[in-house]
Amino acid sequence: MKNYFKYILFSVMWFACYLLHAQTNTAAQAKSIDSLKTLLKTSKADTNRINILFSLMDFIADEQIWYVYNDEIILLSEKLLKSNDEQIKAKGKRSFAESLNYKGIIYSNRGEDSIALVYYHRSLKLWEEIGDLKFNALLLNNIGNIFYDEGNVLQAIECFEKSLSLQEKIGNKNGIGLSLNNLAGVYTSKGDIKKALTYFSRSLKIQEETKNTAGISACLSNIGFIYFKQGEVDKALDYFNRSLVIRQKTGDKLGMGYSLNNIGVAYKSKKDIAKALEYFEKSLKIREEILDKKGVALSLNNIGEIYSYKDQLPIALTYFEKCLRLNKELDNKVGMADSYNSIGAVYLKQKKYPLAFSFTDSSLVVSKALGFPEIIRNAELTLSRIDSARANYSGAFAHYKQFIKYRDSLNNEGTRKASLKNQLNYEFEKKEAILKEQQEKEKLIAEEKNRFQKIVIFSVVAGLLLVVTFMIFILRTLKVTKHQKVIIEEKQKEILDSIHYAKRIQKSLLPTEKYIERNLKRSEKDS
Repeated sequence: MKNYFKYILFSVMWFACYLLHAQTNTAAQAKSIDSLKTLLKTSKADTNRINILFSLMDFIADEQIWYVYNDEIILLSEKLLKSNDEQIKAKGKRSFAESLNYKGIIYSNRGEDSIALVYYHRSLKLWEEIGDLKFNALLLNNIGNIFYDEGNVLQAIECFEKSLSLQEKIGNKNGIGLSLNNLAGVYTSKGDIKKALTYFSRSLKIQEETKNTAGISACLSNIGFIYFKQGEVDKALDYFNRSLVIRQKTGDKLGMGYSLNNIGVAYKSKKDIAKALEYFEKSLKIREEILDKKGVALSLNNIGEIYSYKDQLPIALTYFEKCLRLNKELDNKVGMADSYNSIGAVYLKQKKYPLAFSFTDSSLVVSKALGFPEIIRNAELTLSRIDSARANYSGAFAHYKQFIKYRDSLNNEGTRKASLKNQLNYEFEKKEAILKEQQEKEKLIAEEKNRFQKIVIFSVVAGLLLVVTFMIFILRTLKVTKHQKVIIEEKQKEILDSIHYAKRIQKSLLPTEKYIERNLKRSEKDS
């Protein structure tokens, strides 16, 4: 099987879906599914059918149903894209972009990462054209997960950092938490536990600020995984249990399935087989309730391993066979190869050599077709033991040589990856140093720009204050002048009034020249 970290990354990617779509309790979910299916039968409009299909995909955790519904969405979206109505065409483009993302998730779940990457890139291109930064960021996270799985750490980091930058730009705190989670995962794989815990803690703080319980539980689970990887199983158990408590309170059954399984793995590593079995069975029960078939297969395999360890082989065989049937139904070839080998190992213990050989050989054929060296190595070792038990020593030797070849190949790959990791660490640290230097330069430029802006603002404000002061002075001067003019005018009026009054008095007291002349003449006549 792929390393455990792949499943942590998948849980983070699934968490991204949680950020976009909320889950409901099982009873309400079943009712909603029935209602949506009824609506789908009666709905004729393409846009309505697309919305209903997306809603059904949110509720149903069955990859096969996802595939069918998603393909119908793609056909309907392509039809909308041919419309002459720009609004309908725009809706078709969005649904087409989203369906391509779902297609990528489906292929990623199947382990076909190269095909998943093609769909993710097609979806990303459309979201860039649409200008939806939220979906751009989500796609970058998904693409980063693929790059990481392929061992392309630098490109994975680049995608996660771009996603983080977009999430910060739009202020999407949940998205910021998701990107921090993924970056923390990369640092975990690089062995930089201190940095990984720092990123997970930052993410946890954001989830707590936004009261995003799904995010909080995912962070706690991931922090627990770091401690588990470091061999601090008790600390890991503490975080797994804290994550479980939150998921139980919120009714997050999908998350509960993961938490219970993680706790089971921790107890198994402590050799507490009874506890491990208890939690694996609890995980299986919940996963069966919510129809999480991939989760069910994992739980069945874990329970089978417990019974095989206890040498209760018929019971172990029952679980491995159920797991195989489910992996065939899901077309999970990696799971099928692993199940074939597990069944072969049980038959070997039961000394049923023909059956043991048949199933283990099937595991070898499938794993070789996949090019999966870890399962090939395991199958070759089991086949060597079967031939040895049947006294076919030449066959046992041939298979054992193949086992050594693939074991050494994996060890050499491990050495190569360790060397590559050191090189990537050097390149990454060099990139970080350049980035830090660039950030310092940008900071100095920003500070200088800020200082200049402050000077300009101060100058403008000072100029405005001077203008306002001068205007106040002018207005006050004009007011005083106007007041003085009024006083002068009043004085002038008083003087003129006095003159006119005196003149009137004068006129009233002194006779006119005509009057005097007339009276003089009259006096002359009288004399």
